[in-house]
Amino acid sequence: MSDATSTVVVGVDIGTTSTKAVAYDTDGRRLAMHTVGYPLDEPHPGYAEQDPRLILDAVVESVRAVVAELPEPIAGLSFSTAMHSLIGLDADGNPLTPSVTWADSRASGQAERLRAAPSGLALHRRTGTPVHPMAPLPKLVWFAEQQPRLFERVAHWVGIKDYVLLRLAAALVTDHSVASATGLMDIHRLAWDPEALGVAGITEEQLPQLVPTTTVLPGLTAEAAAATGLPAATPLVVGAGDGPLANLGLGAVKPGVVACSIGTSGAMRVAVERPAVDPLGGVFCYALTENRWVVGGAINNGGIVLQWAGDALAPELGEHAEEELLELAARAPVGSGGLIMLPYLLSERAPHWSALPRGAYVGLTHGHRREHLVRAALEGVCQQLALVLGSVRAAGNEVREIRGSGGFARSPLWRQILADALGMPVRFPAGHEGSSFGAALLGMQALGLIGSIDVAADLVEIDETVRPDSASAATYAALLPLFSELYDALVPTFASLRRLAPSLPPEPPPTAAPM
Repeated sequence: MSDATSTVVVGVDIGTTSTKAVAYDTDGRRLAMHTVGYPLDEPHPGYAEQDPRLILDAVVESVRAVVAELPEPIAGLSFSTAMHSLIGLDADGNPLTPSVTWADSRASGQAERLRAAPSGLALHRRTGTPVHPMAPLPKLVWFAEQQPRLFERVAHWVGIKDYVLLRLAAALVTDHSVASATGLMDIHRLAWDPEALGVAGITEEQLPQLVPTTTVLPGLTAEAAAATGLPAATPLVVGAGDGPLANLGLGAVKPGVVACSIGTSGAMRVAVERPAVDPLGGVFCYALTENRWVVGGAINNGGIVLQWAGDALAPELGEHAEEELLELAARAPVGSGGLIMLPYLLSERAPHWSALPRGAYVGLTHGHRREHLVRAALEGVCQQLALVLGSVRAAGNEVREIRGSGGFARSPLWRQILADALGMPVRFPAGHEGSSFGAALLGMQALGLIGSIDVAADLVEIDETVRPDSASAATYAALLPLFSELYDALVPTFASLRRLAPSLPPEPPPTAAPM
């Protein structure tokens, strides 16, 4: 139910492999939660796509389950979404394409070409989005070149949250946050960028209307109201992308406070008050509100690296062997006996933003054992995040505090490696669901239930602070330049492997779908 006097908002987080609906009150208490999963399809190498209708069904089911569990009415729904998705719709709003996710790399060739062009860096700095196959801009170029007949039939290009809102509220809109991750919006003007649209071969009329993240849609369609169990007059707050909202959900909303997460992938973001990208284009810049942005970088390879290590190096441990793998890694010394792993199993994003790299072990000797290889994998993920932190600083941002979240936070070893690799204490908030809590807080501000999203800094309690060990931090600081240099040294090899790939036996499929 919906009620103007209610202080409960349901944050709906549309993720890569599941949608999670979570109800919160204005004191930050979690009242109910329901999650519905769905597959990530990989019909061809490099493809990572989904059926948008399944995701819409998951949104409806998760909301309906949470609403049924609550003893009181809700004030409204507010949305978070995985960024960079792209769906082509016909004139009636029906999908002509799957939802092509951030993990889809089919547009690698188009992205490398655009990135190498004279306007590549300028596009990045103007739109806030790196020119990378994750982004809708190169994906649109791919569709124009590879599926021109389909491309000509598309009436509207949208993201997954845009599609959900179209179906729930009959509104074709996209928020500034999601749009700032498309490569199509000028972040300085908050308007679609004419040059980017020209590159993509589309018109402004084919895109949703741009609106602030705090925009309130007046209600649900009759069909959506019946499906969710909510009154038709229930307000819907358009919301934002999951990365910026994760900062909000962790209380990392003030300048200088960095949110660092490691789930299957990973990211590092700091809130800023004005949009900006560093001169070298090492970071993204995405909107949270019109006067709050996040600058940072995402990495493709987080927990997936530990999962790969289990499958490849210790298959006898079976599935869900994280604890045993971490115990194995703990036997190896800091620095893994001089063994360095570049953890680019799923290519990589920040800070190089190239689809070329592959994983590599360097420094392997006769003395290294499985524990060294597993620990080097964990260290590689944390060293990559240290490079991202360097790019965040290079963009002119002070870093005073780091807050950590994600599945890795359950491991004391991984927590310590991260603090040592970053050379700073890492603070771990207690129990909030990140993006869904951020969506709920943004919704509360939009609906007038709280004065400002800045209350997040007070609502989020810190559960534990992990401080770096000085000797370990010195070891990682000494290894970081080598780790960074290896990427540059291996770029020619990565390019040669790309050229040779068609003539080689096909690479094995990934062990699990990336998140």
